[in-house]
Amino acid sequence: MITRKQKRSILYILFVFILCSAAKDFEFLVLKTDETFLAENIFCKIFAILVISQCLVERKLSWRSIGFRLKGIKKGLILGFSLGLSTFAISYLAEFLILFFMGKSPRLSFYISNFALSDQTVTGISLSALLICILGNVINVTAEEGLFRGLIFKLGRRAFSTRSANFIQALLFGIWHLVIVTVWFKEGSLTLGAAFLMGVGYIILAGILGFEWGLCVTLTGTIWTGIFEHFFNNFISNSLHVVTDTGADELQILRIVLSNILSLLLVLFLMKRSKKRKRRSPEGRRTSDR
Repeated sequence: MITRKQKRSILYILFVFILCSAAKDFEFLVLKTDETFLAENIFCKIFAILVISQCLVERKLSWRSIGFRLKGIKKGLILGFSLGLSTFAISYLAEFLILFFMGKSPRLSFYISNFALSDQTVTGISLSALLICILGNVINVTAEEGLFRGLIFKLGRRAFSTRSANFIQALLFGIWHLVIVTVWFKEGSLTLGAAFLMGVGYIILAGILGFEWGLCVTLTGTIWTGIFEHFFNNFISNSLHVVTDTGADELQILRIVLSNILSLLLVLFLMKRSKKRKRRSPEGRRTSDR
């Protein structure tokens, strides 16, 4: 049975989520800044950062309390980039081999674009395009990790178990990405049936990453692993493309699905190893004996 405290927590979380989602949907569907030279929807992310700041004041929290601790940045950077590099190296190789055996002569190409199933907005390889991509992704990961693995996860853990709180923020993170499917449906890239299936798939795929990065918060005590892997994932998808004579990134979805699953499996392995290590340590044995 849900307690009054849990109801209040859920309502507050949903209010914050809907408020930030409304700003994001407006930018995606009306302003469409991802189709401009910015190749990213950054204004809704800035809005989300402002909302987080206000919520922290209201709830008597700090950025440090939701995982933005200076101690742990180095560990988070190493783990986050290691997860991104290893999983994407495997997924790019798999994509490359499949296209090669299909006779499509794949090759790698570096240029900046937004993420899209079709009609990518290509901004080129100029220094300005690269800097805008980096800055846009920094704002993006700060907002999304701060909102979901930071604020929502923290509020959820105050009322629910850590596992339940992680499921809540991961589910909302998946729903957060449904606007992309709406855009593809509006532009004619997807039929209604395909949009429904893609929407379910997006909730699952984004949810997998959200759940994994929530586990990383539990594992490390900070938000940095998710931030650095999230940044790497976004940047590599925006910049390193597999090109053939018939198009670019034809199997991008396969690449992303594979890297997401591999990354989750690696973090689950690290979690299991960490639990075993704690049980074997003197402190862990004393805790378990109580």
